[in-house]
Amino acid sequence: MYKLKVETSFAAAHCLIHYQGDCENLHGHNWKVEVTVTAMELDKAGLGIDFKILKGETNTLLKTLDHKYLNELPPFIESSPSSENIARYLYRELANKFNNGNVKLDMVTVWESDFASASYYE
Repeated sequence: MYKLKVETSFAAAHCLIHYQGDCENLHGHNWKVEVTVTAMELDKAGLGIDFKILKGETNTLLKTLDHKYLNELPPFIESSPSSENIARYLYRELANKFNNGNVKLDMVTVWESDFASASYYE
């Protein structure tokens, strides 16, 4: 078994719903996103999955969030765009792209600062 991970980022604004504190107000983050997959076997080139593909698909999805007000986007209209919910959303979207007989999405971690992150996996 092999674990492969890419890191990328996006910037966006949000406000937490039903939160009592400063984060209920509009504010933004430069989120770092880690996407980890497992691969059972390597291909003829010695790769579980090409990092270029892994990062490309991730960045394509992140473009839909980048420099947006997350509370106005369909995935977060009814659920607070917390780091936890962003990680779950990204996981479920990327699982449709990567899960096959050899590669499986393992976990998505979303860092909202250098010291705070949330991970989602199934």
